[in-house]
Amino acid sequence: MSEKNLRRIADALERLSPPPRETVSLTAHPAYHWDGKTLAEVTSFAPLPLALITGVDRQKAAILENLRRHTKGHAAHDVLLWGARGMGKSALVKSVTGALQETQLSAALVEANAAHLESLPALFALLAGESRRYILFIDDIGFDGGGSEARMLRSMLEGGAEARPENIRLIVTSNRRNIVEREHSDAINVRDETDDALALADRFGLKLGFQYPDQADWLAMVSAYADHFDLSWEEEDALAFAHARGGRSGRIAWHYAVELAGRAGRKI
Repeated sequence: MSEKNLRRIADALERLSPPPRETVSLTAHPAYHWDGKTLAEVTSFAPLPLALITGVDRQKAAILENLRRHTKGHAAHDVLLWGARGMGKSALVKSVTGALQETQLSAALVEANAAHLESLPALFALLAGESRRYILFIDDIGFDGGGSEARMLRSMLEGGAEARPENIRLIVTSNRRNIVEREHSDAINVRDETDDALALADRFGLKLGFQYPDQADWLAMVSAYADHFDLSWEEEDALAFAHARGGRSGRIAWHYAVELAGRAGRKI
């Protein structure tokens, strides 16, 4: 084959190959996403103001204090947020991170999917040499499938070669209501999965439960959103909205705020 043809083939292959991805700066962005292979910046990190996260004051204060310690380089816990679905666990993590980033106490949020747990040692190796502090956020871990997720994550919290580095703290959320409570069952496989979840929960120094709010607390959530966005609302209408959606939660309070803004022809 002639040199000209070889060059033509080489040029064609080069055009077909995607350009190499630029290495993301580990110090320039407030939040990142780990896809199991690469780390990319989150281009639209816009958490809610921390004051808008209501009805979970005890949990908010505990997470804020723990992450404040972490950003200062002091001893801090890995955190497990568990309990009721839609109660703002993930929103709270992002809002606390955003609030700290507005001060001189800054740590970057790194989001990772529970499906990518096996790749976390590679992420740890990438971040371990940085002077910056990181919050590794794993949302909605299920602990299904024979407890494999629980065992894998537990090994990363126990120490050893694959343990998370000193400049990283984990925050994990789970909608499993009983993750820190032992179930009573005669089924061996159910007991095994429960034991896996309990053993994992024990590895977190800070465990915070989230429960559905009563009516007064839920209306306080609605009021906080309405006041912040200057939206008019009525209690009877708000309760009817929640009833139509099967109950009260922080997420439903937010959906009601969106509904109010839409009715008023507003953006939020």
